[in-house]
Amino acid sequence: MSSSGTSPDFGSLAPTYDRLRPPDERWREVTDALVRLGDLRGRRVLDVGCGTGTLAAELAERHAAKVWGVDRSPEMLEVARSRVPAGVGLKRGTAEELPFREGWFERAVVRLALHLVDRPRALAEIRRVLGPDGRFAAATFDPAHFHEYWLNAFFPSLEAIDRARFPTRDELEGELAAAGFGPPEVVRLDQQASIERADALERIRGRYISTLRLLDEDELAAGVERAEAELPERVEYELRWLLVAAPAPI
Repeated sequence: MSSSGTSPDFGSLAPTYDRLRPPDERWREVTDALVRLGDLRGRRVLDVGCGTGTLAAELAERHAAKVWGVDRSPEMLEVARSRVPAGVGLKRGTAEELPFREGWFERAVVRLALHLVDRPRALAEIRRVLGPDGRFAAATFDPAHFHEYWLNAFFPSLEAIDRARFPTRDELEGELAAAGFGPPEVVRLDQQASIERADALERIRGRYISTLRLLDEDELAAGVERAEAELPERVEYELRWLLVAAPAPI
């Protein structure tokens, strides 16, 4: 897929990104699962689409990894530089043209960014920068995630936009094989989540997920108005993850 038209400018999101999407126990559960599945602990790891550096910092501080992060947004990288520990490297670049030499990393990880890139090109680049016995790990949403997501009731276009952007398991397995990876290990992870009404409204108004930035202004305004009128005091919902790890054969 091409990222054209499916990936908004994240620069304007940088100042509020971590406040609207704070790491919590569910975030850490996914991270720990990625570390196990991808064998990331203590490795030389490339974090592709590192954003504000939350995952890079976690890998370095809790999992003894030697981390480089790469992101296309200078504003996101500016925030990342203020948070990652010494020893974590950061570079501006794209997943489709990684600014690293061939075979430089033991591991590579992409957390919730596969839908923002040209996946065939990005996966080929990730394969290129992985050394012998390298391994790639990714966390993305399972297509089942979008069927009953809590925002669907307010934004009718949301589900179709995300189903077009996020890969199915079969699509991702095919793209990994085409990029030169071995057969992947795939794990599904379902999580129960909830959010207070005030926090939910703040996130919606802040367009905290990239899909909200792909809606036209009329649909966005109508959805915000409806959410303000109809959201309960607490929103209960599910997160359905697809975790994938694939070897880079010698």
